[in-house]
Amino acid sequence: MQAVRNALPIDAVVGDYVQLTNGGGAQLKGVCPFHDEKSASFYVHPGKGVYHCFGCGESGDTISFLMKIEHCSFAEAVERMAAQANITLRYEEGGYSPRHQQGERTRLVEAHKVAAAWFREQLGSPEAEIGRRFLAERGFDEAAAQHFGVGYAPVGWEHLVRYLRGKGFTDKEILLGGLASQGQRGGLIDRFRGRLVWPIRDSGGEVVGFGARRLREDDTGPKYLNTPETPLYKKSQVLYGIDLARKEIAKSGRAVVVEGYTDVMACHLAGVTTAVATCGTSFGEDHVKIIRRLLMDTSAYRGETVFTFDGDAAGQKAALRAFEDDQKFAARTSIAITPGGMDPCELRLAKGDDAVRELIEHPVPLFEFALRSAVARHRVDTAEGRAAALEEAAGIIVKIKDRSIQHEYAVQLAGMLGILDEQFVVRRIGQLARWQRENQQNAAQRPTRRQEPAAPVQPPRPAFRLNPRDPAQFVERELLKLALQHPDLVSPAFDQYGEEEFPTPPYAAVRRAIGSAGGAAYGAALPDFTTAVREASPDDQVRGLVTELTVEPIRSRRKADEIYAGEFLVKLRLQAVDRRVGEARAHLQRLGSRATPEQLHAVQSELWALQQYAQQLRSRGAAAL
Repeated sequence: MQAVRNALPIDAVVGDYVQLTNGGGAQLKGVCPFHDEKSASFYVHPGKGVYHCFGCGESGDTISFLMKIEHCSFAEAVERMAAQANITLRYEEGGYSPRHQQGERTRLVEAHKVAAAWFREQLGSPEAEIGRRFLAERGFDEAAAQHFGVGYAPVGWEHLVRYLRGKGFTDKEILLGGLASQGQRGGLIDRFRGRLVWPIRDSGGEVVGFGARRLREDDTGPKYLNTPETPLYKKSQVLYGIDLARKEIAKSGRAVVVEGYTDVMACHLAGVTTAVATCGTSFGEDHVKIIRRLLMDTSAYRGETVFTFDGDAAGQKAALRAFEDDQKFAARTSIAITPGGMDPCELRLAKGDDAVRELIEHPVPLFEFALRSAVARHRVDTAEGRAAALEEAAGIIVKIKDRSIQHEYAVQLAGMLGILDEQFVVRRIGQLARWQRENQQNAAQRPTRRQEPAAPVQPPRPAFRLNPRDPAQFVERELLKLALQHPDLVSPAFDQYGEEEFPTPPYAAVRRAIGSAGGAAYGAALPDFTTAVREASPDDQVRGLVTELTVEPIRSRRKADEIYAGEFLVKLRLQAVDRRVGEARAHLQRLGSRATPEQLHAVQSELWALQQYAQQLRSRGAAAL
């Protein structure tokens, strides 16, 4: 198991799904793939092999990351990593038998890999001449087909089914993967027949589904037929071409969203290697999340998404959906309107690669596109038309949450409508925005009709709330981070600290787990101390906190060293001594005049010793420990 973990660095695995940048110290950071966030709070510690999100609290190692993001079992995650690292697994209780012991997802991925290779081979058959001609007419030669893995599904009912059976796949696996359908007589029939086939891959490059294009007039099916929803394939969560475009999107800070498979091919061949397309569905919220993770979409980032939908109603609706879903994403979204309604594939064929690149380099901002689309629906050469256009376009502008951008587009709208009095338009939009805010506030305050007010339900309060900004808690937190990330810097002194010196209960639990794992001195000799501490943790809550402390950067302005570690060893000990001094003084006060000389002497002696020790710590630092 450890060999599998070590073979694939966690930053390489996570990097297939999240664009990672320097997070300070030994950490990397990115936008969390497990919850929708606008800024990067997901940290990875390559040296420790763990990750943690400070936004949603998700944490773990390479295997748990794959399990969660791919919705697979522990065994399937291990198998996938082993396959990528070319490590042969041997299974206990029955020996090595991958056909029966591999996880479901692993088997389905393998079936799709075999099917994709078979489809590619069929493209060279005599029957596939119609498919090769289709590609050639659109400017794609054999090399282009090979690059994108385009294949051909022969006419017939069970060519692929028989081939996959011969490769050892069961009917259940073939059906579950969406590679076949149930026939009227109960048998399996190929899902794709007599069509060109494009493999749809996830960001890691594994084939998870297919898209097939109709070629013959006697084919009464849809123009494009995709894999149905399966354990591998969720159409709202995949983008065609993401495996080829992922690295360039992250590098260039731009993603290009087109409408079809051939458009992706045309863009890539023209040099626009950041192009992707949805697969049988409109661009939606889940697609926004995928793009944002690759763009490292934060408020300071320059990332841009360019849509190349054409100017028809369906294209406008798809593009404007981003405006409704996510304004922050929409603010850096543009529309590249193809001339004459041509898609990128047609544009490349008609005017060449330069025209495709030129199209992408001169897009129109999404907000401006939305306004122009609204204005175009009215006759602005008449007073009535201008008034109607103003009301519709103003409804778009008031939805813009950024006031400065809202004002800029109000001025632009006046120019589009030919209204010389810009301030009239600005005031009108300001009035509508104010009414909208008031209506929303009134709606939120209005009680629900025919419903008795429910008694307020108080959520359970945690026993102790962590507050990293609390100076006292910060010392505990920083010292535990040092013990987990750099145990050699704090040992052997750290191991002499008792749990009582960590007054924050969750931090005391982590200190206990470190002790159970052998202590910092033992951890200094281990290549992966964090895993040992996680395994020694009593529950998932403590394990999560251990991971969080492992990936959180050390707060030193300089590189963590023995001096910095010594400072926090002293600070924590001083806090413990000062608490004990306070307790001794309170004890003296409670004793009062009734105390015997022996009692007074014992407490006063302890108080004096504590004060002397505190003075030594303050003057000599770590040397006094």
